[in-house]
Amino acid sequence: MIENAVSPARVPPRPNATWIVWLAEGCGLGRAQQAPGTWGSLLGLPLVWLLQLSPWPEWTCGIAAVGMFLIGIPVCAAGMRYYQKPDPGHVVFDEIAAFPIVFLLVPLNWWSAPLGFGLFRLFDIAKPWPISRAERIPGATGVMADDTIAGLLAAIPLTLLYLWLLAN
Repeated sequence: MIENAVSPARVPPRPNATWIVWLAEGCGLGRAQQAPGTWGSLLGLPLVWLLQLSPWPEWTCGIAAVGMFLIGIPVCAAGMRYYQKPDPGHVVFDEIAAFPIVFLLVPLNWWSAPLGFGLFRLFDIAKPWPISRAERIPGATGVMADDTIAGLLAAIPLTLLYLWLLAN
């Protein structure tokens, strides 16, 4: 066991962390003692709302998803080093980075926001194949990959429902 590991039940005070750990924690939302992944995921909704203000929301969300995945690897790695765990619950940047994928083809509105959020959390928590397989990828790449795939799996039923509603 790692002697200096930080227990999720006892998060050290804020001054011990750097800005990159704060970013890995979802600007502090991941520091919640209960369900940090769910609290951190909440930041994904305003992020998507801002991205969708673009004249080309699909392109903006797609580029943001790729960029956040690439940036997320060193960000999550910093959180992993800080908490000295392979996938610390308080590191939620990976959850936030998945939201541009969830809403890639669906506009954020009163019904899509809670449904997309719920679908993402369902897939992220249940971790069906291929999410469970991606979770085994070592390091921060695996941390990012499982949530990215959860975002893709959540996007499928959300997009199909959106297209069905458009057709009817």
